[in-house]
Amino acid sequence: MSDIGMILAAAARLKGHARRTPLLSSPFLEGIAGRRVWVKAECLQHTGSFKYRGGYAAVSALDVDIRARGVLAYSSGNHAQGVALAAAQHGMPSVIIMPQDAPALKIANTRALGAEVVLYDRAAGVSREDLGEALRSERNLTLIRPYDEPQVIAGQGTTGLEIAEDAAALGISRADVLVCCGGGGLTSGIALALEAEAPGLRARPCEPEGFDDTARSLQAGKVQRNTRVSGLCDAIITPQPGEVTFPIMQRLCGPGIVVTDEEALRAMALAWGRLKLVAEPGGAVALAAALFHADEIEGDDVIVTISGGNVDSGIFRRALDRYGDLS
Repeated sequence: MSDIGMILAAAARLKGHARRTPLLSSPFLEGIAGRRVWVKAECLQHTGSFKYRGGYAAVSALDVDIRARGVLAYSSGNHAQGVALAAAQHGMPSVIIMPQDAPALKIANTRALGAEVVLYDRAAGVSREDLGEALRSERNLTLIRPYDEPQVIAGQGTTGLEIAEDAAALGISRADVLVCCGGGGLTSGIALALEAEAPGLRARPCEPEGFDDTARSLQAGKVQRNTRVSGLCDAIITPQPGEVTFPIMQRLCGPGIVVTDEEALRAMALAWGRLKLVAEPGGAVALAAALFHADEIEGDDVIVTISGGNVDSGIFRRALDRYGDLS
């Protein structure tokens, strides 16, 4: 089980490898939200998302003889790229299972980072877990799960350590920390870090409509599943919260916030226009929650993650065409 000790150890291994991403602000965004908004720009992390932290933390924790055999991961794209780069940096092979309808940019980037990409048809009901188990067994690979993996959670938790330090420097002792949430690796990692380093800050998961399994699970007190398997916010679409992550979120997180796809697109346009950041739809849901669901948030400050920026050009143009006129 991940804990603050594992997060601090992951931070030590990541030092000199992961970027310390900035905490940004804009008076224009604050005017919309009605409070101070602080944006943790993980879209500026290596591979364009926070997933590099967890990928590197997990790979670097493996014994040398295990590394030599290679690693396996499944992902719609961001975890794929994080693991692929981390594996390449350790001189080891990686095999990544990706849905064939994943954004083309993410598939291309994963291959460019040296990974062998195996595509599957999730719309036809093909199980990535079953495919992964077959490959793991056949090739003697080590599976690095995208969120239900203690070392991955620990790596993602280093984001929370940085948020805690920067918030303290700004004099922020109480605030909601809104986190883009799929399986809950980033959310639970940040929650664990904040519990130890900034107990006045509370992590809250943010999800797109129709894929709000975490929000519904927290409200129901037990795991709820989604019925759909694909949507605009591909980076954070999962069937249900993780077995490892959900108990952490249940213990430490506040209620979830659910945004529409249109709100995510509008947040993308605002991130570009006001912060000069490129956000993908799933990476923009926490900002959308802060801007358009202000009545669900308390306090004078809110901290949000932009968790990724790996967006296909067509989707980005769609966001700017609809909401790019900021006048």
